[in-house]
Amino acid sequence: MSSGSLGELPMDSWMSHLPRALWDTPLPHLAIPGSHNAITYCLDMNDRSPVDLTQPDLLQKLDKYMKPLIRPFVYKWAVTQDCTIRQQLDSGVRYCDLRIAHRPNDTSTDLCFYHGVYTALTVETVLMEIREWLDSHPREVLILSFSHFLGLSQELHVLLLATIRNAFASKLCPKTEVLTLRNLWATGHNVIVSYEHNICSCHGDLWPHIPYWWANKCKAEALVEEFEHRKQHGRPGGFFVTGINLTEDLTYICTHPTESLKDLVTSTYPALLSWVRDQTPGPRLGSLNIIAGDFVTESRFARSVVTLNEKLLSPSS
Repeated sequence: MSSGSLGELPMDSWMSHLPRALWDTPLPHLAIPGSHNAITYCLDMNDRSPVDLTQPDLLQKLDKYMKPLIRPFVYKWAVTQDCTIRQQLDSGVRYCDLRIAHRPNDTSTDLCFYHGVYTALTVETVLMEIREWLDSHPREVLILSFSHFLGLSQELHVLLLATIRNAFASKLCPKTEVLTLRNLWATGHNVIVSYEHNICSCHGDLWPHIPYWWANKCKAEALVEEFEHRKQHGRPGGFFVTGINLTEDLTYICTHPTESLKDLVTSTYPALLSWVRDQTPGPRLGSLNIIAGDFVTESRFARSVVTLNEKLLSPSS
């Protein structure tokens, strides 16, 4: 395969179509598309579902007593992905940001995802969908980041680990594994689970939390400036995420009452992806690894990230 054609790879199987020259490149040195808050396409629209407990007290009170007025605003700014997990994976996403919660006052042991509001789909349902996708894409490697646990007791952590292992079984990659495509294809391991909890140190199939560079900016220019500053100090040694997801504050939301997060993202994607295309993967100072965004099926996001891997190829590859 010529070095100029990575952007034309089939996105549902881009890893398996990478040129042989990249098969021994450590995955933390590849450019990998990621999905920020991957499971927000199924937020519970039932009015009886509360806003999540990380939200400010004022918003929780307003939502409780003025739900018909407040809830539409919550949904407009809480949805970060509007395509299903299968569609995201088909578009090229290989890192998923999964934020896990147990609903307050829920007598069941069902776990869900959350961002402003809890999801209607359970964690078990989504993980089984991912497993089914992997069964038909055995040479694609997924990095699943479980973090921001909300309302989970020790017993629910144990249940979540059992759910993860039941879904992925022998696909789970142990912490001792050499993280190259060639090696993972040989061993059949294609799910890397990172777990933001001290319990991960006791389990050989749970990788430590993956650092996530979050700029906390609502303007593309400010986000780029923040990341350029961070790049000067060097990249972490293993996996790490650069999140090009913009963050709106209450002032922005109140001064843009007719807009949504998707409006903000789509209007700034041209500038953000222009910056992305100038980045370089690899081990050097200033290199990037996983690049995560919102509404990842928009604007050739995944193709822009995957194409960066051409910079790792020598002219003769």
